[in-house]
Amino acid sequence: MIAAVFFGMLVMFEVFEVVRRFGGEAGLPTLLLLSVLRVPRTFYQIMPLLMILSSMGLFLAMARSSELVVIRAAGRSAKRMLAEPLVAVLIFGALVVALLNPIAAAATRIYQAQLQALENPEMVAQISISDSALWLRQGDALGQTVIRAEGVEADGLTFTTVSFLVFDRESGAPVMRIEAESGRLEPGSWQLNNAKQWNLDDLNPEQSARRYPVVALDTDLTPARIRDSLARSGTISVWAMPAFIRAMDRAGLSTRDHRAQFQAELATPLLMAAMMLIGAVLSLQHSRTGGASQRILITVLAGFALFFLRNFAQVLGENGQIPVALAIWTPPVASMLLAFGVLLHLEDG
Repeated sequence: MIAAVFFGMLVMFEVFEVVRRFGGEAGLPTLLLLSVLRVPRTFYQIMPLLMILSSMGLFLAMARSSELVVIRAAGRSAKRMLAEPLVAVLIFGALVVALLNPIAAAATRIYQAQLQALENPEMVAQISISDSALWLRQGDALGQTVIRAEGVEADGLTFTTVSFLVFDRESGAPVMRIEAESGRLEPGSWQLNNAKQWNLDDLNPEQSARRYPVVALDTDLTPARIRDSLARSGTISVWAMPAFIRAMDRAGLSTRDHRAQFQAELATPLLMAAMMLIGAVLSLQHSRTGGASQRILITVLAGFALFFLRNFAQVLGENGQIPVALAIWTPPVASMLLAFGVLLHLEDG
């Protein structure tokens, strides 16, 4: 019930936002499609917060109906009572990561492609990693250019064994090919060293091919855009993340951000279990004991604090301030231990 309410709210908010931004540039079907594509990723990100609200709703309802009193009278302690919900949440969290994460990633990729086409259809740039090379695609008013590089230097600006294939915008046919020993991305241009150029419009491109010590090609790509495209959050599913990380390692690119994202996805079931325990600990007391509103407020604040602490720790791990494993796994594990400690204090004194 809580998930349905929040899903409806997210859809409504996204519809309003998309209509505000692109109301005069696209039709109603396109706007609705953008709204629906944006919702899965946001909904997936707030699942831990929905878990703590659901946990509070369940145990507060059981406390009001005196079911908790009956369970305790039957000889089952609170620790034993939470065993089955804990296992259920861990299984549910694993299913969420395995099934909902790929759906959210695919929807995010389609949303970003549609959004980029609406905002600037003439200038399109895409970056992807394969098992053997780094592929880039840039666009301008003249046409599209597909770029292939076998490796990237540590500075992220110099590419080795680079190939450029230029396509005509009108016909879509290839018109020029350039291969270079190396290429450096400068502001507004590519600087290619030891390059060979073929004009594919000629009858014999090899005969008319020319070699140049240095060639400059205009581009709208920047190192920041390449890094943002490779590290764009939510566009790669958890199943494809290990292969993508290995490909980036072979290309010589930094994988710290993606390793942190991958471990964060693996830790999501544990985070949801911690949220469930936090929501349950202060809700196990009978409603007649009083102070229910204060307990609810403390529980909600603790849940939001854990959620933002986990995001903050992930940012520190992505930036290299602390080890990735420590940043990702410490907040949920520490929160579970803290919840168990509070439970033991309230139940056993």
